[in-house]
Amino acid sequence: MSEFASVLRSWRDRVRPEEVGLPAGPGRRTPGLRREELAALAQVSVDYVVRLEQGRATNPSPQLLASLATALRLSGEERDHLFRVAGVAPPSRQVVPRHITPGVQRLVDRLGDVPIAVFTATHDIVLWNDLWAALNGDPSRAVGIERNLVWRHFMHAHDGVEWDDEHQEEFSSDLAADLRQASGRYPADRDLADLVARLRRESPEFERRWDTGRIAEHRASRKQVHTPVGPIEIDCDVLTVPGGDLRIVVYTAVPGTEAAAKLDLLRVTGLQALGADPSLTPG
Repeated sequence: MSEFASVLRSWRDRVRPEEVGLPAGPGRRTPGLRREELAALAQVSVDYVVRLEQGRATNPSPQLLASLATALRLSGEERDHLFRVAGVAPPSRQVVPRHITPGVQRLVDRLGDVPIAVFTATHDIVLWNDLWAALNGDPSRAVGIERNLVWRHFMHAHDGVEWDDEHQEEFSSDLAADLRQASGRYPADRDLADLVARLRRESPEFERRWDTGRIAEHRASRKQVHTPVGPIEIDCDVLTVPGGDLRIVVYTAVPGTEAAAKLDLLRVTGLQALGADPSLTPG
């Protein structure tokens, strides 16, 4: 058995179903995930997982390996090992990290009573909980560049979100400055370079802020979000994951306020209240 097939099977066996939101159930013949469960989490066919574990599938793509690493909740070192034994170079340190570490995944899993999401250093959303989707719109309905917060902020109207003029200007300037800082850290990331080029070409507001040369990171803001249960005033705080350069965005409401009560109601109604609304609100 190849090293790739061996570690893939070993790491699948060690992931408990309840860690990934699946019922453990009685009578399981494997201590960890079933092949069909890993396939569903990684969004590949069961047959392909079987062939990978039997060494009959070769040349897996970097995208597939990244999906497997996330599904298996691998550490950064384990992810790099998976890439190497598959014959693929691990992601370069000069491109934007997208790997969700086990600790970040557990944090999102456990904070189900507040809206929480994880973004890359370029503000692509990569993970969120149900309450985030209920408050902001389901991110799974957006694809490609439409999952990028900066693109949506500058290229789309912000129906349903209100800032005062001061916070609107500060938020917009912070996003442009944050993206400039990311460009310096990840000079080899072509997707980032393409994003900046499109924004500068298509958004005069972004271009104006980019030309200031400002460097900063967006850390906090307050805004009002219009939801199916009424407007909710929330505080937004952004936490950076050391080593991985991911951004954990957390929304909270002041306890005992009408906003907190509405957030509790939204937690009960969940995604059903959103209906067909495909909106995705910036953090």
